[in-house]
Amino acid sequence: MQPILEIRNGTKLFGRIPAFQEVDFAVSPGEVHAILGENGAGKSTLTKVLAGVYKLTSGEMLLNGTPVHLSTPAEGLKQGVVMVYQETNLVPSMTVAQNIYLGEEKVFNRLRGLYIQARQFLAGMGFQVDPTAQVSQLGAAQKQMVEIARAVHHKAKVIIFDEPTATLTPEEKRHFFNLIRRLVADKVAIIFISHALEEAMQLADRITILRDGRLVASDVKETFTRDTVIQAMVGRNLTETLHGDHGRPPRPYGERVLSVENLSSGTMVRNTSFSIFAGQVTGVFGLIGAGRTEMMKVVAGVLKRDIFHGGEIKYRGKSVRYRVPRMAVREGIVYVTEDRKFDGFFETMTVAENLHLGELSRFSNPLSVISMTQAKELARQWAGRLQLRSINEKARVIELSGGNQQKVVIARSLIQKPRLIIFDEPTRGVDVGAIVEIHQFINSLADDGLAVVVISSYLPEVLALSDRILVAKRGKIVEEIKTAEATEQQIMYAAVH
Repeated sequence: MQPILEIRNGTKLFGRIPAFQEVDFAVSPGEVHAILGENGAGKSTLTKVLAGVYKLTSGEMLLNGTPVHLSTPAEGLKQGVVMVYQETNLVPSMTVAQNIYLGEEKVFNRLRGLYIQARQFLAGMGFQVDPTAQVSQLGAAQKQMVEIARAVHHKAKVIIFDEPTATLTPEEKRHFFNLIRRLVADKVAIIFISHALEEAMQLADRITILRDGRLVASDVKETFTRDTVIQAMVGRNLTETLHGDHGRPPRPYGERVLSVENLSSGTMVRNTSFSIFAGQVTGVFGLIGAGRTEMMKVVAGVLKRDIFHGGEIKYRGKSVRYRVPRMAVREGIVYVTEDRKFDGFFETMTVAENLHLGELSRFSNPLSVISMTQAKELARQWAGRLQLRSINEKARVIELSGGNQQKVVIARSLIQKPRLIIFDEPTRGVDVGAIVEIHQFINSLADDGLAVVVISSYLPEVLALSDRILVAKRGKIVEEIKTAEATEQQIMYAAVH
Protein backbone atom coordinates (compact mmCIF):
# COMPACT_ATOMS: atom_id res chain seq x y z
CA MET A 1 0.00 0.00 0.00
CA GLN A 2 1.31 3.47 -0.87
CA PRO A 3 2.32 5.49 2.20
CA ILE A 4 -0.03 8.32 3.13
CA LEU A 5 2.73 10.32 4.87
CA GLU A 6 6.44 10.00 4.19
CA ILE A 7 9.79 11.63 4.92
CA ARG A 8 12.73 10.93 2.63
CA ASN A 9 16.32 11.58 3.75
CA GLY A 10 15.04 14.12 6.27
CA THR A 11 17.31 16.22 8.49
CA LYS A 12 16.32 18.81 11.09
CA LEU A 13 18.96 21.11 12.58
CA PHE A 14 18.64 23.53 15.49
CA GLY A 15 21.48 25.92 14.75
CA ARG A 16 24.25 23.50 13.86
CA ILE A 17 23.00 20.74 16.14
CA PRO A 18 21.04 17.92 14.42
CA ALA A 19 17.89 16.71 16.18
CA PHE A 20 17.74 13.95 13.56
CA GLN A 21 19.51 13.44 10.26
CA GLU A 22 19.09 11.44 7.05
CA VAL A 23 15.95 9.69 8.31
CA ASP A 24 13.50 7.82 6.07
CA PHE A 25 10.04 7.29 7.54
CA ALA A 26 6.65 6.27 6.12
CA VAL A 27 3.20 5.32 7.42
CA SER A 28 0.35 3.77 5.42
CA PRO A 29 -3.44 4.02 5.85
CA GLY A 30 -4.73 1.62 8.49
CA GLU A 31 -1.25 1.09 9.96
CA VAL A 32 -0.02 1.65 13.52
CA HIS A 33 3.61 2.79 13.42
CA ALA A 34 5.55 3.11 16.70
CA ILE A 35 8.59 5.39 16.96
CA LEU A 36 10.92 4.30 19.76
CA GLY A 37 14.21 5.58 21.11
CA GLU A 38 15.93 7.05 24.13
CA ASN A 39 15.14 10.57 25.28
CA GLY A 40 16.98 12.92 22.94
CA ALA A 41 16.95 10.42 20.06
CA GLY A 42 14.85 12.79 17.90
CA LYS A 43 11.42 11.12 18.19
CA SER A 44 9.41 14.19 19.21
CA THR A 45 11.16 16.43 16.69
CA LEU A 46 10.44 13.96 13.88
CA THR A 47 6.73 13.80 14.75
CA LYS A 48 6.54 17.60 15.06
CA VAL A 49 7.95 17.89 11.54
CA LEU A 50 5.24 15.50 10.36
CA ALA A 51 2.60 17.64 12.10
CA GLY A 52 3.85 20.97 10.72
CA VAL A 53 5.33 22.37 13.93
CA TYR A 54 8.87 22.39 12.45
CA LYS A 55 10.15 22.44 8.88
CA LEU A 56 12.78 20.06 7.56
CA THR A 57 16.23 21.56 7.15
CA SER A 58 16.84 19.19 4.24
CA GLY A 59 15.07 16.28 2.61
CA GLU A 60 11.42 16.14 1.59
CA MET A 61 8.02 15.25 3.02
CA LEU A 62 5.26 13.68 0.91
CA LEU A 63 1.53 13.40 1.53
CA ASN A 64 -0.21 10.82 -0.68
CA GLY A 65 2.91 10.75 -2.85
CA THR A 66 2.94 14.53 -3.43
CA PRO A 67 5.64 16.79 -1.93
CA VAL A 68 4.15 18.99 0.77
CA HIS A 69 5.44 21.82 2.99
CA LEU A 70 3.49 22.19 6.24
CA SER A 71 4.37 25.52 7.84
CA THR A 72 2.01 25.33 10.83
CA PRO A 73 -0.07 22.72 12.71
CA ALA A 74 -3.18 24.45 11.26
CA GLU A 75 -1.95 23.57 7.76
CA GLY A 76 -1.37 20.02 8.92
CA LEU A 77 -4.92 19.87 10.25
CA LYS A 78 -6.31 21.03 6.89
CA GLN A 79 -4.34 18.21 5.23
CA GLY A 80 -5.70 15.68 7.74
CA VAL A 81 -2.59 15.38 9.95
CA VAL A 82 -3.21 15.90 13.68
CA MET A 83 -0.84 15.56 16.64
CA VAL A 84 -1.97 14.82 20.20
CA TYR A 85 0.81 16.18 22.41
CA GLN A 86 2.07 14.80 25.70
CA GLU A 87 1.45 18.30 27.15
CA THR A 88 -2.14 19.09 26.19
CA ASN A 89 -2.97 22.12 24.02
CA LEU A 90 -6.47 22.83 25.28
CA VAL A 91 -8.02 26.18 26.21
CA PRO A 92 -8.31 25.90 30.01
CA SER A 93 -11.06 28.53 30.40
CA MET A 94 -13.41 26.70 27.97
CA THR A 95 -15.52 23.62 28.58
CA VAL A 96 -14.73 20.17 27.23
CA ALA A 97 -17.35 20.45 24.47
CA GLN A 98 -16.15 23.91 23.42
CA ASN A 99 -12.59 22.58 23.07
CA ILE A 100 -13.68 19.61 20.97
CA TYR A 101 -15.61 21.82 18.52
CA LEU A 102 -13.25 24.79 18.67
CA GLY A 103 -13.05 26.52 15.27
CA GLU A 104 -16.37 25.11 14.07
CA GLU A 105 -18.63 27.54 15.93
CA LYS A 106 -21.77 28.76 14.23
CA VAL A 107 -22.99 32.36 14.36
CA PHE A 108 -25.57 31.32 16.94
CA ASN A 109 -24.44 28.55 19.27
CA ARG A 110 -26.88 26.52 21.33
CA LEU A 111 -24.73 25.22 24.17
CA ARG A 112 -27.24 22.65 25.34
CA GLY A 113 -27.24 20.98 21.92
CA LEU A 114 -23.43 21.17 21.81
CA TYR A 115 -23.16 19.44 25.19
CA ILE A 116 -25.58 16.66 24.19
CA GLN A 117 -23.63 16.09 20.97
CA ALA A 118 -20.31 16.03 22.85
CA ARG A 119 -21.65 13.67 25.53
CA GLN A 120 -22.74 11.14 22.89
CA PHE A 121 -19.44 11.50 21.04
CA LEU A 122 -17.33 10.95 24.18
CA ALA A 123 -19.45 8.03 25.32
CA GLY A 124 -19.02 6.40 21.91
CA MET A 125 -15.26 6.39 22.50
CA GLY A 126 -15.63 5.04 26.04
CA PHE A 127 -14.38 8.26 27.69
CA GLN A 128 -16.08 9.24 30.94
CA VAL A 129 -15.65 13.02 30.76
CA ASP A 130 -18.30 15.63 31.55
CA PRO A 131 -18.66 17.82 28.41
CA THR A 132 -19.83 20.78 30.53
CA ALA A 133 -16.72 20.72 32.78
CA GLN A 134 -14.17 23.48 32.43
CA VAL A 135 -10.86 22.06 31.15
CA SER A 136 -8.85 23.76 33.91
CA GLN A 137 -10.70 21.58 36.45
CA LEU A 138 -9.80 18.28 34.74
CA GLY A 139 -7.00 15.92 35.70
CA ALA A 140 -4.16 15.04 33.33
CA ALA A 141 -5.79 11.80 32.14
CA GLN A 142 -9.11 13.50 31.30
CA LYS A 143 -7.34 16.30 29.44
CA GLN A 144 -5.60 13.65 27.35
CA MET A 145 -8.99 12.12 26.55
CA VAL A 146 -10.32 15.48 25.34
CA GLU A 147 -7.25 15.91 23.10
CA ILE A 148 -7.83 12.48 21.59
CA ALA A 149 -11.55 13.19 21.11
CA ARG A 150 -10.77 16.46 19.33
CA ALA A 151 -8.37 14.72 16.94
CA VAL A 152 -10.92 12.00 16.14
CA HIS A 153 -13.67 14.58 15.62
CA HIS A 154 -11.60 16.37 12.97
CA LYS A 155 -11.65 13.11 10.94
CA ALA A 156 -7.89 13.11 10.64
CA LYS A 157 -6.24 10.77 8.13
CA VAL A 158 -3.05 10.65 10.21
CA ILE A 159 -3.09 10.94 14.02
CA ILE A 160 0.21 11.29 15.90
CA PHE A 161 0.25 10.46 19.61
CA ASP A 162 3.11 11.51 21.91
CA GLU A 163 3.06 9.28 25.04
CA PRO A 164 -0.73 8.82 24.82
CA THR A 165 -1.07 6.45 27.81
CA ALA A 166 1.35 8.07 30.27
CA THR A 167 -1.50 9.43 32.45
CA LEU A 168 -4.18 6.80 31.80
CA THR A 169 -5.37 4.13 34.22
CA PRO A 170 -5.43 0.47 33.07
CA GLU A 171 -9.18 0.70 32.32
CA GLU A 172 -8.69 3.96 30.36
CA LYS A 173 -5.82 2.34 28.45
CA ARG A 174 -8.11 -0.51 27.45
CA HIS A 175 -10.62 1.98 26.01
CA PHE A 176 -7.79 3.81 24.24
CA PHE A 177 -6.47 0.61 22.63
CA ASN A 178 -9.99 -0.25 21.44
CA LEU A 179 -10.29 3.25 19.98
CA ILE A 180 -7.00 2.80 18.09
CA ARG A 181 -8.29 -0.46 16.61
CA ARG A 182 -11.50 1.27 15.46
CA LEU A 183 -9.52 4.08 13.84
CA VAL A 184 -7.26 1.60 12.07
CA ALA A 185 -10.33 -0.26 10.78
CA ASP A 186 -11.43 3.07 9.24
CA LYS A 187 -8.04 3.31 7.46
CA VAL A 188 -6.65 6.06 9.72
CA ALA A 189 -2.85 5.98 9.97
CA ILE A 190 -1.59 6.03 13.57
CA ILE A 191 1.89 7.14 14.65
CA PHE A 192 2.78 6.99 18.32
CA ILE A 193 5.73 7.56 20.61
CA SER A 194 5.83 5.49 23.78
CA HIS A 195 8.38 4.49 26.39
CA ALA A 196 6.19 1.53 27.33
CA LEU A 197 7.76 -1.12 25.11
CA GLU A 198 5.00 -3.61 25.91
CA GLU A 199 2.46 -1.22 24.34
CA ALA A 200 4.55 -0.91 21.18
CA MET A 201 4.87 -4.68 20.88
CA GLN A 202 1.12 -5.08 21.45
CA LEU A 203 -0.30 -2.29 19.26
CA ALA A 204 2.17 -1.55 16.48
CA ASP A 205 2.23 -3.07 13.01
CA ARG A 206 5.62 -1.49 12.29
CA ILE A 207 8.38 -0.19 14.58
CA THR A 208 11.00 2.46 13.81
CA ILE A 209 13.89 2.98 16.24
CA LEU A 210 16.02 6.13 16.44
CA ARG A 211 19.32 6.51 18.29
CA ASP A 212 21.23 9.80 18.56
CA GLY A 213 19.12 11.30 15.79
CA ARG A 214 19.71 8.47 13.29
CA LEU A 215 17.48 5.65 12.14
CA VAL A 216 18.92 2.33 13.34
CA ALA A 217 16.03 -0.05 12.60
CA SER A 218 12.63 -0.03 10.92
CA ASP A 219 10.59 -3.13 10.18
CA VAL A 220 7.37 -5.00 10.92
CA LYS A 221 6.79 -5.80 14.58
CA GLU A 222 7.31 -9.54 14.18
CA THR A 223 11.02 -9.08 13.47
CA PHE A 224 11.62 -7.58 16.94
CA THR A 225 11.73 -8.90 20.49
CA ARG A 226 11.77 -6.74 23.61
CA ASP A 227 15.51 -7.36 24.02
CA THR A 228 16.38 -6.48 20.41
CA VAL A 229 14.32 -3.28 20.68
CA ILE A 230 16.17 -2.22 23.84
CA GLN A 231 19.56 -3.06 22.32
CA ALA A 232 18.74 -1.05 19.18
CA MET A 233 17.56 1.91 21.28
CA VAL A 234 20.57 2.20 23.55
CA GLY A 235 23.31 0.40 21.62
CA ARG A 236 23.97 -2.04 24.46
CA ASN A 237 22.24 -4.89 26.27
CA LEU A 238 20.27 -3.67 29.30
CA THR A 239 18.36 -6.87 29.99
CA GLU A 240 20.31 -7.66 33.14
CA THR A 241 20.46 -4.10 34.51
CA LEU A 242 16.90 -2.94 33.80
CA HIS A 243 14.90 -3.82 36.94
CA GLY A 244 17.48 -6.53 37.53
CA ASP A 245 18.60 -5.94 41.14
CA HIS A 246 15.74 -7.81 42.82
CA GLY A 247 17.24 -10.46 45.05
CA ARG A 248 20.32 -8.50 46.19
CA PRO A 249 20.75 -8.37 49.99
CA PRO A 250 18.96 -5.35 51.51
CA ARG A 251 21.02 -2.55 53.01
CA PRO A 252 21.06 -2.52 56.84
CA TYR A 253 18.94 -0.08 58.84
CA GLY A 254 20.68 3.21 59.61
CA GLU A 255 19.53 6.12 61.75
CA ARG A 256 15.76 6.53 62.07
CA VAL A 257 15.52 9.77 60.10
CA LEU A 258 11.73 10.08 60.03
CA SER A 259 9.02 8.82 62.34
CA VAL A 260 5.37 9.43 61.46
CA GLU A 261 2.60 8.61 63.94
CA ASN A 262 -1.16 8.77 63.31
CA LEU A 263 -0.77 11.25 60.45
CA SER A 264 -4.03 12.61 58.95
CA SER A 265 -4.65 15.16 56.19
CA GLY A 266 -8.16 15.70 54.86
CA THR A 267 -9.73 12.65 53.26
CA MET A 268 -6.57 11.36 51.53
CA VAL A 269 -4.33 10.56 54.54
CA ARG A 270 -5.97 8.77 57.44
CA ASN A 271 -4.24 7.98 60.71
CA THR A 272 -1.12 6.43 59.17
CA SER A 273 2.20 5.58 60.81
CA PHE A 274 5.59 4.61 59.36
CA SER A 275 9.36 5.18 59.68
CA ILE A 276 12.15 5.97 57.21
CA PHE A 277 15.79 5.02 57.82
CA ALA A 278 19.10 6.41 56.57
CA GLY A 279 21.15 4.37 54.11
CA GLN A 280 18.10 2.61 52.66
CA VAL A 281 15.69 2.95 49.76
CA THR A 282 12.13 2.66 51.07
CA GLY A 283 9.64 1.84 48.31
CA VAL A 284 6.05 3.04 48.64
CA PHE A 285 3.46 1.28 46.48
CA GLY A 286 -0.28 1.77 46.19
CA LEU A 287 -3.05 2.06 43.65
CA ILE A 288 -4.38 5.41 42.41
CA GLY A 289 -6.13 7.17 45.30
CA ALA A 290 -4.26 5.21 47.99
CA GLY A 291 -2.82 8.44 49.43
CA ARG A 292 0.85 7.48 48.98
CA THR A 293 1.80 10.80 47.32
CA GLU A 294 -0.28 12.90 49.73
CA MET A 295 1.29 11.43 52.89
CA MET A 296 4.78 12.16 51.59
CA LYS A 297 3.76 15.68 50.51
CA VAL A 298 2.66 16.32 54.11
CA VAL A 299 6.09 15.21 55.32
CA ALA A 300 7.79 17.62 52.85
CA GLY A 301 5.54 20.59 53.70
CA VAL A 302 3.76 20.59 50.32
CA LEU A 303 0.44 19.73 52.00
CA LYS A 304 -0.66 20.53 55.56
CA ARG A 305 -1.80 17.93 58.04
CA ASP A 306 -5.01 18.37 60.02
CA ILE A 307 -4.83 20.97 62.78
CA PHE A 308 -6.68 18.77 65.24
CA HIS A 309 -5.80 15.08 65.48
CA GLY A 310 -3.31 15.46 62.60
CA GLY A 311 -0.74 13.21 64.24
CA GLU A 312 2.97 13.82 64.73
CA ILE A 313 6.04 13.94 62.46
CA LYS A 314 9.48 13.53 64.03
CA TYR A 315 12.49 14.34 61.87
CA ARG A 316 15.80 13.20 63.36
CA GLY A 317 14.15 12.95 66.77
CA LYS A 318 12.58 16.44 66.73
CA SER A 319 8.83 17.06 66.33
CA VAL A 320 8.25 19.22 63.23
CA ARG A 321 5.35 20.88 61.39
CA TYR A 322 6.31 22.46 58.06
CA ARG A 323 3.94 25.12 56.72
CA VAL A 324 5.71 25.42 53.33
CA PRO A 325 8.27 23.24 51.45
CA ARG A 326 11.04 25.80 51.97
CA MET A 327 11.02 25.09 55.71
CA ALA A 328 11.52 21.38 55.00
CA VAL A 329 14.25 22.04 52.43
CA ARG A 330 16.29 24.07 54.91
CA GLU A 331 16.19 21.16 57.36
CA GLY A 332 17.15 18.61 54.71
CA ILE A 333 13.85 17.15 53.38
CA VAL A 334 13.27 17.36 49.61
CA TYR A 335 10.31 16.12 47.55
CA VAL A 336 10.93 15.40 43.83
CA THR A 337 7.56 15.88 42.12
CA GLU A 338 5.86 13.33 39.85
CA ASP A 339 4.71 16.11 37.47
CA ARG A 340 7.96 17.68 36.34
CA LYS A 341 6.36 19.95 33.73
CA PHE A 342 3.81 21.42 36.13
CA ASP A 343 5.93 22.12 39.20
CA GLY A 344 9.37 20.56 38.68
CA PHE A 345 11.26 23.33 36.86
CA PHE A 346 10.99 26.73 35.19
CA GLU A 347 10.64 25.71 31.58
CA THR A 348 11.82 28.97 29.93
CA MET A 349 15.05 29.03 32.00
CA THR A 350 18.30 27.21 31.27
CA VAL A 351 19.66 24.30 33.30
CA ALA A 352 22.08 26.65 35.09
CA GLU A 353 19.31 29.10 35.99
CA ASN A 354 17.12 26.31 37.39
CA LEU A 355 19.98 24.94 39.50
CA HIS A 356 20.77 28.49 40.60
CA LEU A 357 17.26 28.81 42.08
CA GLY A 358 17.59 25.40 43.73
CA GLU A 359 20.79 26.56 45.41
CA LEU A 360 19.21 29.82 46.57
CA SER A 361 16.33 27.98 48.26
CA ARG A 362 18.76 26.49 50.79
CA PHE A 363 19.57 29.86 52.33
CA SER A 364 17.46 31.56 54.99
CA ASN A 365 18.81 35.00 54.05
CA PRO A 366 16.77 36.31 51.08
CA LEU A 367 19.67 38.58 50.12
CA SER A 368 22.04 35.64 49.56
CA VAL A 369 23.63 35.88 46.12
CA ILE A 370 25.20 33.24 43.88
CA SER A 371 26.82 34.43 40.67
CA MET A 372 25.78 32.96 37.33
CA THR A 373 29.40 31.90 36.86
CA GLN A 374 29.00 29.67 39.91
CA ALA A 375 25.62 28.50 38.61
CA LYS A 376 27.11 27.49 35.25
CA GLU A 377 29.87 25.59 37.01
CA LEU A 378 27.24 23.78 39.12
CA ALA A 379 25.36 22.92 35.93
CA ARG A 380 28.52 21.45 34.38
CA GLN A 381 29.21 19.38 37.51
CA TRP A 382 25.67 17.97 37.65
CA ALA A 383 25.54 17.40 33.91
CA GLY A 384 28.54 15.10 34.30
CA ARG A 385 27.26 13.43 37.44
CA LEU A 386 23.80 12.66 36.01
CA GLN A 387 24.92 12.24 32.35
CA LEU A 388 22.61 15.15 31.47
CA ARG A 389 22.64 15.86 27.74
CA SER A 390 21.67 19.28 26.41
CA ILE A 391 21.85 20.89 22.96
CA ASN A 392 23.96 23.69 24.48
CA GLU A 393 24.27 25.47 27.81
CA LYS A 394 21.85 28.19 26.68
CA ALA A 395 19.06 25.73 25.84
CA ARG A 396 15.86 26.17 27.83
CA VAL A 397 14.81 23.17 29.91
CA ILE A 398 11.58 22.81 27.89
CA GLU A 399 13.77 22.10 24.83
CA LEU A 400 15.38 19.08 26.49
CA SER A 401 14.11 15.51 26.18
CA GLY A 402 11.88 14.07 28.92
CA GLY A 403 14.68 12.05 30.52
CA ASN A 404 17.01 15.04 30.65
CA GLN A 405 14.23 17.22 32.07
CA GLN A 406 13.80 14.63 34.84
CA LYS A 407 17.53 14.76 35.53
CA VAL A 408 17.31 18.56 35.88
CA VAL A 409 14.53 18.12 38.47
CA ILE A 410 16.66 15.59 40.38
CA ALA A 411 19.76 17.81 40.21
CA ARG A 412 17.76 20.86 41.33
CA SER A 413 16.55 18.87 44.36
CA LEU A 414 19.89 17.30 45.26
CA ILE A 415 21.74 20.61 45.03
CA GLN A 416 19.76 21.51 48.16
CA LYS A 417 21.84 18.88 50.03
CA PRO A 418 19.01 16.82 51.58
CA ARG A 419 19.26 14.18 54.28
CA LEU A 420 15.89 12.71 53.25
CA ILE A 421 14.86 12.73 49.56
CA ILE A 422 11.45 11.60 48.31
CA PHE A 423 11.16 10.57 44.63
CA ASP A 424 7.59 10.46 43.28
CA GLU A 425 7.40 8.35 40.07
CA PRO A 426 11.07 9.09 39.23
CA THR A 427 11.03 7.34 35.84
CA ARG A 428 7.57 8.23 34.48
CA GLY A 429 7.85 9.13 30.78
CA VAL A 430 11.55 8.19 30.72
CA ASP A 431 13.21 5.80 28.26
CA VAL A 432 14.92 2.55 29.25
CA GLY A 433 18.45 3.95 29.05
CA ALA A 434 17.61 6.88 31.33
CA ILE A 435 15.72 4.53 33.69
CA VAL A 436 18.91 2.56 34.28
CA GLU A 437 20.91 5.76 34.89
CA ILE A 438 18.32 7.16 37.33
CA HIS A 439 18.09 3.83 39.19
CA GLN A 440 21.88 3.66 39.54
CA PHE A 441 21.91 7.21 40.87
CA ILE A 442 19.13 6.52 43.41
CA ASN A 443 21.07 3.48 44.65
CA SER A 444 24.23 5.57 44.98
CA LEU A 445 22.37 8.07 47.19
CA ALA A 446 21.36 5.29 49.61
CA ASP A 447 24.89 3.87 49.52
CA ASP A 448 26.13 7.34 50.56
CA GLY A 449 23.91 7.22 53.64
CA LEU A 450 20.89 9.30 52.57
CA ALA A 451 17.37 8.26 53.47
CA VAL A 452 15.61 7.67 50.14
CA VAL A 453 11.89 7.15 49.49
CA VAL A 454 10.67 6.01 46.06
CA ILE A 455 6.94 6.23 45.32
CA SER A 456 6.13 4.18 42.23
CA SER A 457 3.12 2.55 40.58
CA TYR A 458 5.41 0.18 38.63
CA LEU A 459 6.01 -2.98 40.67
CA PRO A 460 9.26 -4.11 38.94
CA GLU A 461 10.75 -0.72 39.81
CA VAL A 462 9.67 -0.99 43.44
CA LEU A 463 11.15 -4.48 43.73
CA ALA A 464 14.40 -3.55 41.98
CA LEU A 465 15.15 -0.43 44.05
CA SER A 466 13.72 -1.03 47.51
CA ASP A 467 15.34 -2.39 50.67
CA ARG A 468 11.89 -2.42 52.30
CA ILE A 469 8.44 -1.81 50.83
CA LEU A 470 5.52 0.05 52.39
CA VAL A 471 2.09 -0.63 50.88
CA ALA A 472 -0.53 2.15 50.99
CA LYS A 473 -4.28 1.68 50.83
CA ARG A 474 -7.12 4.11 51.56
CA GLY A 475 -4.88 6.79 52.98
CA LYS A 476 -2.64 4.74 55.25
CA ILE A 477 0.29 2.34 55.24
CA VAL A 478 -1.26 -1.09 55.70
CA GLU A 479 1.74 -3.39 55.38
CA GLU A 480 5.55 -3.45 55.40
CA ILE A 481 7.19 -6.17 53.31
CA LYS A 482 10.84 -7.20 53.24
CA THR A 483 12.11 -7.00 49.67
CA ALA A 484 13.96 -10.31 49.88
CA GLU A 485 10.64 -12.07 50.54
CA ALA A 486 8.41 -9.90 48.32
CA THR A 487 6.63 -10.91 45.13
CA GLU A 488 4.48 -8.80 42.81
CA GLN A 489 1.44 -10.90 43.74
CA GLN A 490 2.02 -10.38 47.48
CA ILE A 491 2.41 -6.60 47.12
CA MET A 492 -0.67 -6.26 44.88
CA TYR A 493 -2.73 -8.40 47.25
CA ALA A 494 -1.82 -6.09 50.15
CA ALA A 495 -2.72 -3.02 48.06
CA VAL A 496 -6.14 -4.38 47.03
CA HIS A 497 -7.47 -6.49 49.92
